[in-house]
Amino acid sequence: MAGRRPEESVRRPASLQRWRAMTFLHWPCDPDRLASFLPAGLEPDTWDGAAWISLTPFLMVDFRLPALPPVRRLSTFPETNLRTYVRGPDGRDGLWFLSLDADSLPTVLAASAVYGVPYRWAAMSVEEAETIRYRSRRRLGRAAGHDIRIRVEDRCAEPSELDHWLTGRWRAWTTVARRLATAPVEHQPWLLWEATAVQLDESLSSAVGLPAPDRPPLVHYSPGVDVRLGVPRPV
Repeated sequence: MAGRRPEESVRRPASLQRWRAMTFLHWPCDPDRLASFLPAGLEPDTWDGAAWISLTPFLMVDFRLPALPPVRRLSTFPETNLRTYVRGPDGRDGLWFLSLDADSLPTVLAASAVYGVPYRWAAMSVEEAETIRYRSRRRLGRAAGHDIRIRVEDRCAEPSELDHWLTGRWRAWTTVARRLATAPVEHQPWLLWEATAVQLDESLSSAVGLPAPDRPPLVHYSPGVDVRLGVPRPV
C-alpha cells in the first residue's frame, strides 16, 4: 500500500534505472470526473474525498536491462509523467498513467509495447541551476508540452501522511492485451524537499481532456532514487 517504504522486493526486474532531479506537482480533482478516464476495474483512490493528479518531470539516468550496461547516449534522457492514483478490483492501490513523455524513441516504442502505457516522443531538457527548469514539446501528433521552473526550498523534516500517500507508490496499473495488469516498483524511500513552482506552463493535462489546475500545486522535489521495475503481471 502507499507509504514510505516499498511494498515488495522486485527480485527479477525487467529494467534498472535511476530517477534524478525529480519534481512532483500535485493538485486535487473531482473523483467522479476522473473516473471516466479509467478502464473498467479501476476506481480513483482518494484522500479526504478528493482524487489527485500529479505531474512528475525528472531525468532518467542509466536506464538498462538486467545484466547489461547502460547504452551511451540512449540510457539517459528527460521524462515527464502525468498520473493519478487508483485502486484495483482487489483493493490494491497504485498509479495510473494518463500520459508519459520521453526524449528517447527506443524507450517510447519498447515501453508502450511491453507495459501498454501511453508514451509520447518529445524534445525535452532539464536544466539545473538556481532554479530547475523542465521543458518539453511533443514531436508528433497534437501539440503538447510544458515549461516548468522549480525553486527548491527546505527539506521536509517530517513528511506528512499526505506527502507519503502522494509519492510513495509501489505499483503501476496498466492494461496489456486488454487485460488489467500491475507492474511492481522498488526503490529507496524518497528524500523530499519542499519546493515552489516559479513557472508552470503546461498543456499535458488539457491534451488528455483534464481541466487545467485551478490552484497552485502542492510541490515536492527529490534528488532521486535507484529503481527496480518489475514485469507486468495480469490480474
